Amino acid sequence: MNPTSRVRLGTTSLEVTLLGLGTAPLGDLYEAVGDDVAEATVTTAVELGLGLVDTAPLYGSGSAERRVGRALASVDSSSVTVATKVGRLLRHVDGVGMSPAFDFSYDGVMRSVEESLERLGLDRVDILHIHDPDDHHDEALAGAYAALDQLRSEGSIGAVGAGMNQAEMLARFAREGNFDCFLLAGRYTLLDQGGLAELLPLCVARNIAIIAGGVYNSGLLADPRPGARFDYEPASAALVARAVQLREVCDRHDVPLKAAAIQFPLGHPAVATVVIGARSPAELIENVSMFRHPIPGELWGELRAEGLLPEEVPTPR
Repeated sequence: MNPTSRVRLGTTSLEVTLLGLGTAPLGDLYEAVGDDVAEATVTTAVELGLGLVDTAPLYGSGSAERRVGRALASVDSSSVTVATKVGRLLRHVDGVGMSPAFDFSYDGVMRSVEESLERLGLDRVDILHIHDPDDHHDEALAGAYAALDQLRSEGSIGAVGAGMNQAEMLARFAREGNFDCFLLAGRYTLLDQGGLAELLPLCVARNIAIIAGGVYNSGLLADPRPGARFDYEPASAALVARAVQLREVCDRHDVPLKAAAIQFPLGHPAVATVVIGARSPAELIENVSMFRHPIPGELWGELRAEGLLPEEVPTPR
């Protein structure tokens, strides 16, 4: 696949590339990343032609947004679609420093947007996602969604979205609001197709673009071994065993498991793009290589035959 191929994001006027950069690792997720390396990762993404950068206030309590902003200011980023998120306000807590606090209210979201723009050094962002409103559905719809809908109607943003690690509430949002896109993390991967039955068909019917995140399921599909993470926690033995089975099938076709994992989501017509986290230019370059790696159709067929993928799941061609 060509990571720099551009597609329209749902029914919006925005264009994104098939592969984008996720910046949770640039907020020091799991391990610290220096400013220089973080900013070089973003500039490398732009230089490689990736046209989507996704960030959030939560990532490093604002450090990812600041690093993204400085990096984009140093290159021609006119063709880059920038996404960030709302639902957490960063406030100073004595002895802790900046700490995120849930706030899905209309006013809280408007403050969040202003603060994100300041950290990013931008006068607008293209996509705003409601971030992980798992226990705040009603407030997120009445407050956050109303604020984002207002910003969209004013032309201040190009798309309204929501980003979650679950498919069920996104399906509710699809039915109850006018969303342009969803960032679905970890629920449509080689290992977990939790979004397949309800959410993805609903998004096809309503022209809501899926941005697939967490395609390595926090690392298990990058390196299946005991101790590897799945959804940010150590993976169970059963999940490790299944990931090892996936890798064994890939090995028989001379395809790295990472390549199959990063390309798989784009087989579904609801999925517009994949965002992949990287903590260094080298890691990003490897991910781009995995995205370009040729995959024979026989690999997907064997995964189905082995019971490792459902028969009905659409796969890349």
